[in-house]
Amino acid sequence: MCWTFKGHSFPKEVILQAVYFKLRFSLSYRDVEELLSIRGIRVDHATIQRWVYKFTPLIEVVLKKRRKLVGNSWRMDETYIKVKGEWMYLYRAVDKEGKTVDFLLTRRRSKLAAHKFLLKAISNNGCPKVVSIDKSGANKEAIRTYNNRSLKKIRIRQCKYLNNGVEGDHRFIKWRIQNMLGFKSFESASRTLVGIEIVRMIKKEQVTFPRCTYFKTFCSMAA
Repeated sequence: MCWTFKGHSFPKEVILQAVYFKLRFSLSYRDVEELLSIRGIRVDHATIQRWVYKFTPLIEVVLKKRRKLVGNSWRMDETYIKVKGEWMYLYRAVDKEGKTVDFLLTRRRSKLAAHKFLLKAISNNGCPKVVSIDKSGANKEAIRTYNNRSLKKIRIRQCKYLNNGVEGDHRFIKWRIQNMLGFKSFESASRTLVGIEIVRMIKKEQVTFPRCTYFKTFCSMAA
């Protein structure tokens, strides 16, 4: 996949600004539409939604090349996200410094879902030495399964106090989506959450780029 703005009725700068507004702030699509109209740009909220849907996977591809290394001590947990009236599960991990390790939206909370998330996180960041989890048996079994299959020795640490960091980090995601009317599909929710997480990582300065504004760093990922 590659970035292309051909065929769009609006210039690249407008599209990136609209997408950034949606991913960075707790705004509905209609809020973003109104903000743009104040600037003299008339674009329908449904069009902005299509932009977010199209471009967030491209941002994630660039992120994989430009993300900074995280620590080898992780805190892993999951939180609830409602999609089309049903609860889904957003698996997330941060390192001991609070840097985002990875994230994955799943339809169920299970050993299989936890194992899928762990594989994604390790593929993107390397294998950790220790993973702190709460009392979740599914997460514990997922790590044990990975150790057995890969002959690795990730140490499992079950301590709720140590997991406060990732649980606190969940609150940002909850706050960001509170003003939304709700996700209408799993794929739409997944792509939007990817964008929100990446903008959060930019704010945490986890993306390599000369010091500049967060917005400029975001735009550089579409270069």
